[in-house]
Amino acid sequence: MKKFNSFRNRQNGFEDLGSGTAEAAKTKKSWWKVPGIILVILVIAIFAFNSTYQIREQEQAVLITLGQAKAVTDPGLHFKIPFIQQVRKVNTTIQGFSLGYDVDSNSSETDDSLMITSDYNFVNVDFFVEYRFSDPVKAVYASKDPVLILRNISQSCIRTVIGSYPVDDVLTTGKNEIQAAIKEMILERLSEQDIGIQLVNITIQDSEPPTSEVMEAFKAVETAKQGKETALNNANKYRNEQLPLAQAQADGIIKDAEAQKTERINEATAQVARFNAMYEEYIKNPAVTKQRMFYETMEEVLPDLKVVIESPNGNTQTFYPLESFTGTTTGSSTENSTSETAQ
Repeated sequence: MKKFNSFRNRQNGFEDLGSGTAEAAKTKKSWWKVPGIILVILVIAIFAFNSTYQIREQEQAVLITLGQAKAVTDPGLHFKIPFIQQVRKVNTTIQGFSLGYDVDSNSSETDDSLMITSDYNFVNVDFFVEYRFSDPVKAVYASKDPVLILRNISQSCIRTVIGSYPVDDVLTTGKNEIQAAIKEMILERLSEQDIGIQLVNITIQDSEPPTSEVMEAFKAVETAKQGKETALNNANKYRNEQLPLAQAQADGIIKDAEAQKTERINEATAQVARFNAMYEEYIKNPAVTKQRMFYETMEEVLPDLKVVIESPNGNTQTFYPLESFTGTTTGSSTENSTSETAQ
C-alpha cells in the first residue's frame, strides 16, 4: 500500500517524504566520514613527527622514559615513543658569561667588579668565564640552573683570591697567578657540587682602581715598572754583548802571556844549554876559554879594538880582529907592525 501511495503521489506531482528522509540520512552519514579521516591523518602525523628527534654534532640529549633519564650522545636521527618518552637537548659547545661588566654595552657593573685587596685597597676587576656541559643528565636533573650555580661559585672564589693579594699584584704583575688560583678553586667547588658543568677557563679582562686619580697614579707606577723592566732588559742585553767580547780579549791576553812564557822558557833553556856547553869547554881548558871569552867581550864593548901581540924577539902581529890578507889591509897591517916595532 505504501509503494502504491508513493507511486500515486509521484504521478500527482507530490514528493515522497519518506524517500527524502532516507536520502538525507545517507548524505549526513557521508559528511561524518570526512572529519574522521582528517582526524586519523592528523593523529598519524602527530605520532610520526613525535617519534623522531635530531641530535646535532654539538649537542647531546637526555631521553626521559617514564621519569628515568638516559644520555644520548651520538649525533644523528633517533626514535622515541610519542607521549611516553621525552627528549631534552643540551648544548655541549664552549659558552661563557662575564663578571663585572656587560658584554653588550661594555659598561662596568660595580656590584660584581668592586673588590677589596689584602692591603685594604679597592679595585675593579672584570672576568670572563668559559664553561661547557660535561654530563647532560646531571646538567638537566642535578640542579635547576647550573650556570647560575657556576656564576655564584665564581664570584665567591674571585673575591676570596683577590682578597689574599695586594693591590699591586692585582693591577700589574700577579694576574696570571691570580687566574690560576681562581680556576683551581672553582674546579674544586664544582667537583664537590657535581652538577654536570665544567669550567674551561677564567681570565681577567681588566683591572683598575675605582677612581680616576688613583687610576692615573697606578698607571704611572705601571709605566715606571715597565721602564724598569726595559732598562733591565737593555742592561742584560749590553752585558750579554760585552761579556763575550771581554772574554775573547781575556783569552787573547792569556794566550799571548802563555806564548811569551813559552818563549822565555825556551830562551832560558837555550841559554842554560849554551852555558853548560861553554862550561864543559871551560873545564877542558880554562885558560884558552877565558882568553876567548875575554876577546869576545872586548869585541862587544869596543868594536874597533885591535889586539897586537909582541913576541920575545920583538916581532908584532895583529890577532884580533882578523883582517883580510889582501889589499890595503895587509899593507896597513904591515905598517902597523913596523910602526909598532919601531916603537
